[in-house]
Amino acid sequence: MNQDSDKVFHPGEIVPDSGIYECDCGQHHKYSTNIKGHRFPPLHDACSGSGWKLKASSHPNP
Repeated sequence: MNQDSDKVFHPGEIVPDSGIYECDCGQHHKYSTNIKGHRFPPLHDACSGSGWKLKASSHPNP
């Protein structure tokens, strides 16, 4: 498992690994596909979370 799977990344930070990220509010309502090296997008206005958590890596380790 990716060591960053429990880490929360904040909007504007550099994406460390390409994959699908979920907002950390716990309501499972916002997902974002992000590319390594790009910046994380802002959270949805209705989201009470503070950042993004990796849900599924695009290059999982074997």
